Amino acid sequence: MKNWFESWFDTKYYHILYKSRDYYEAEFFIKNLTNQLNLQPSQKVLDLACGKGRHSIFLNQLGFDVIGVDLSKASIDAAKKNENERLHFFTHDMREPIKTCKFDAILNLFTSIGYFEDPEDNVRVLKSVHSYLNENGTLVIDFLNQHKVINELIVKETKVIDGITFFLEKEVVNGYIEKTISFEDDNKNFRFTEKVQALTLQDFKNYLGQANFEIINLAGDYNLQPFHEKDSSRLIIFAKKK
Repeated sequence: MKNWFESWFDTKYYHILYKSRDYYEAEFFIKNLTNQLNLQPSQKVLDLACGKGRHSIFLNQLGFDVIGVDLSKASIDAAKKNENERLHFFTHDMREPIKTCKFDAILNLFTSIGYFEDPEDNVRVLKSVHSYLNENGTLVIDFLNQHKVINELIVKETKVIDGITFFLEKEVVNGYIEKTISFEDDNKNFRFTEKVQALTLQDFKNYLGQANFEIINLAGDYNLQPFHEKDSSRLIIFAKKK
């Protein structure tokens, strides 16, 4: 049986529901990140769990040599339309090592970890990352701030996009923030679930420690302001190899 992210991310409905993602916000964040990391055009960047590549594409436009990887074939097929000699996309399970090259910066953005049924898979991801991050490279994880998200959870919401009415329900179940997506299209009923672990900063410290990383900096939003558990919009982690 497929994991939820293997089936949902490859449907056309996932891309319809999230078609209005904020590209300006993504570009703003990437500019701040590259400045913070002092990345140079000669350095190689990996966008880990890149989706359709919005961050990768902008990184490349800024002059960086970028590879984007994602488990979703549909997302990678869409991203590949933007490839050039310094921008490439591949399907890849981030729990597995990349053996063909190493990177100076690895970016895991927009809450793209913590999807797994087995929490130990998070450690597998980080151990794999450790194997292909250069010794002086930086890992950046951009995750939701679970404290703020849970406190402000919108339990029910309806969105109408491209003539499809999506009914969204959210709840916290066994340590996961779950979103149920129900809708009808072409006289058929559909129901999908998104779920992500409600990981805390302490959880990340534990996972990163097991993978031989140490946290060197934290930020709480895309302006890279300090992280505050109660009110920061994001939990952004900068880590180096020990």
